[in-house]
Amino acid sequence: MARSKRRRRHIPFAGTTPDVVVLGGGFGGLQVARRLADEEVHVTIIDQHNFHTFLPLLYQVATAGLEPADIAYPIRTIFGKHQNISFRHGRAVSVDHARQVVVLADGAEVRFDHLVLATGSTAAYFGIPGASTFAKPLYSLADARKLRNHLLLALEDADAKGESAGPLTFVVVGGGPTGVETAGAVSELIDVCIKRDRLRIDPAATHVVLLDVAPRLLNGFPEKASDYADRALSKKGVQISLGSSVTEVLADAVILDGGERLETAAVIWAAGMTARGTMADHSGAAEGPAGRVSVSSDLRVVGSSNVWAVGDAAAIPTGLEEGGYCPQLAPVAIQTGRHCGEQILRVLSGQESQEFRYRNKGIMATIGRRAAVAVPPKGPVVTGTVGWFSWLALHLFYLVGFRNRIRVMVNWTWRYFDWPSGPRLIVADADTAEN
Repeated sequence: MARSKRRRRHIPFAGTTPDVVVLGGGFGGLQVARRLADEEVHVTIIDQHNFHTFLPLLYQVATAGLEPADIAYPIRTIFGKHQNISFRHGRAVSVDHARQVVVLADGAEVRFDHLVLATGSTAAYFGIPGASTFAKPLYSLADARKLRNHLLLALEDADAKGESAGPLTFVVVGGGPTGVETAGAVSELIDVCIKRDRLRIDPAATHVVLLDVAPRLLNGFPEKASDYADRALSKKGVQISLGSSVTEVLADAVILDGGERLETAAVIWAAGMTARGTMADHSGAAEGPAGRVSVSSDLRVVGSSNVWAVGDAAAIPTGLEEGGYCPQLAPVAIQTGRHCGEQILRVLSGQESQEFRYRNKGIMATIGRRAAVAVPPKGPVVTGTVGWFSWLALHLFYLVGFRNRIRVMVNWTWRYFDWPSGPRLIVADADTAEN
């Protein structure tokens, strides 16, 4: 049923319209607001960025495949037609549960009747010395712009030095989907810069190394998918080192277990994620694994009646095994956001809340142009060009904004037949810009 014809939920609430505050404008936060749009509640989305970022494509911005504007969309524009949803640009620093207010960095307070923690996750460095200082994470649009600058500057520097330049090595730490996708894209970026931009770089002296402590790539995928990813990356010239752990990150090198030193032009960190250091971690809610908030089966924070958590910020029980939690993936954030919005309406209308059940929609990873793996919930693993098209279709479907979909579709279509010039721009302010 279309949203315009959806029957509004009557809220028998004494006094003014209930206030729902959503911290975070990512996948989970947007879905909460979309479910509450045009209902008898007032929703305030609070985020330090005034746009939603399509995180699965950050690596393409970082490797000059897409422009930052292609994967970002203003939150105010998304909800411009919904009078009951407003946006507040700001950074939340604490939650006063007794007074039911969110405190912002500028001292302002935003009152709530229900609060949703949808603050996502950030890079997990596992206490490795130097990692948080010298490694390049990929969790925000600012991260992607900085990494693109760094990669292109390293290539330009190697070109300027000519024959005197030594080996040029880029290290990607983490063999999950983000690491695999980034390693493949960096390899292709180097190739196109040499061929199309005529950089004087010896391809034989340029290396992309993918490190992971796990025994195989894409550890959460079937072995067939891991084997395909290994072959596809190796074909692109990526050197894969499994069972290797990083013990220290320096400005120009990584130290591996056993003391081996690997000189690098960049260390790209895709080794894991955590909610520690995010607003969810400072909300006063019960902490679960990796800093995530412990929630009940209906997504309410444990011990609370009006605070909820969704997406990467929440440790969501699967119900399938003791101590099992839903993965930190975009589909989980989308589904939990919708469910949370529905449960808030049920609670406000005097109904019992319902248990969240995650529906596995499958997992995917792309390994560069015309190469990807797709693992559907049922059926065989799909690889190669067919897997790549499946990956493209799914990401275009979830990408926010008609203009963004058209731009990305044209870009990918062009890339299928040939490699376009691409936004290989070194933006002078990228290292200092607040995006």
